[in-house]
Amino acid sequence: MSKTTVTDVSAEPGPERAADAPGAVGTSRALALLLVITGAAGLLAAWVITIDEFKLLNAKIAGKTFTPGCSLNPIVSCGSVMQSKQASVFGFPNPMLGLVCYGIVVCVGMSLLTRARFPRWYWLTFNFGTLFGAGFCCWLQFQSLYRINALCLWCCLAWVATLTMFWYVTSFNVRNGFLPAPRRLKSFLDEFTWVLPVLHTGVIGMLVLTRWWDFWTS
Repeated sequence: MSKTTVTDVSAEPGPERAADAPGAVGTSRALALLLVITGAAGLLAAWVITIDEFKLLNAKIAGKTFTPGCSLNPIVSCGSVMQSKQASVFGFPNPMLGLVCYGIVVCVGMSLLTRARFPRWYWLTFNFGTLFGAGFCCWLQFQSLYRINALCLWCCLAWVATLTMFWYVTSFNVRNGFLPAPRRLKSFLDEFTWVLPVLHTGVIGMLVLTRWWDFWTS
């Protein structure tokens, strides 16, 4: 009597099981949520700035003036930042780039919440993207403080969000061996990753405070 062999399709390799490929790594729910939150914060900032820039453009065409809601005084003046040449480094308004990039971060975070797993090359590419974002933010911070001489509150929100996601993604890659690092550094990051974004943000806060010390204390 012949036996019929039944093949379990669910056990066959396929696109739906690609996440279980060797070397693919997922992350904790906490990091996934952090990416969703920081990505959403950056997305919100980019969206509001984009809307205000369109309003500024329409007002200019109509021969009128428009003052963004976050222009509170000569220092905290979003309008001054939006109308600077640094606000369109790549030939289009910077927040349009933010709408795309922060949207990607939210998508990655949501994927990780569903227990998605990604290979090393994906995590390193993602890390490079956050590195570019952090570097760009640092350049914009310098320009804002020492060239434009004004601050945009929505930009500040985007800076903090970007720096936070950069340090946590970098920490994740170091702790998982995707980036070479001494064992002591890995041990430190296991417990104190939060120190890096807090310290970085604190340095920026001190620069802002000292840059306009007379104004804040007057």
